[in-house]
Amino acid sequence: ATKKCLTPSQSPARVDGFMSLKIVGSSTGSKRLPIVAIDGPAGAGKSTAARLLAQQLGFIMIDTGALYRTLALNALERGIALNDEDQLALLCSALRFQFGTLEKPHLGADGLPVIPRLPIYCNGIDVTDSIRTPELGMAASNVSKLPKVRDALLEVQRVFGREGGIVMEGRDIGTVIFPDAEVKFYLTASVESRATRRWEELKAAGIERELETVIRETQARDEQDMNRKIAPLRCAEGAQIIDSTAKTLPDVVADMAQRVRAYLRDAT
Repeated sequence: ATKKCLTPSQSPARVDGFMSLKIVGSSTGSKRLPIVAIDGPAGAGKSTAARLLAQQLGFIMIDTGALYRTLALNALERGIALNDEDQLALLCSALRFQFGTLEKPHLGADGLPVIPRLPIYCNGIDVTDSIRTPELGMAASNVSKLPKVRDALLEVQRVFGREGGIVMEGRDIGTVIFPDAEVKFYLTASVESRATRRWEELKAAGIERELETVIRETQARDEQDMNRKIAPLRCAEGAQIIDSTAKTLPDVVADMAQRVRAYLRDAT
């Protein structure tokens, strides 16, 4: 079977066998669909909410954090130091990033939506599971602080979203990558809530970790992301703030979907 992926090195609207950014049958007709930018701290539920939102809207999902994780993974495999800015930027140019299609939505044994798996390929190799470790998360945060690395991946991200109709989540989507995104969200939650969610995800993946350790890691990640010199984590101008601490995942997604649809109605 043909592997369906979206890569910035090809024209998203025309490449045979690749996902198209043009949404067929959209109620907006031929008008450009919006970019939905979701920012927020680690563990707020951005990735899961973004995937479910993309499914509900029929939009393409782009996980920017996965790009940095993939770069960090390749650097470690090649013995490149995570503070070697020039070599990391050079490595970026040698990597071909591709996203596969989201899993079809389905419910778990608890009756709640299962996190849709979003495959990511690097130079044709599936690295989806390899990049989802706490160590790669911290490594990604380290390399994302480097200006030359951010510049190298900036255009990659912008090409992925140039035709709209996408949901993109990260930490600087609405502030740097797409400051003119039509719909912006800042998804946040308490440190304890975010750490507990992450701990449960790790446990489900078979990774043993003490909750107190995950709380400390979450606090350290917040400190690092909010105080880095390049593109620090902050709420974008015009972003709609959603606190997920006391909300269920379906409630968060429904809230976001309602706001995007309201934008689409107003834009027609």
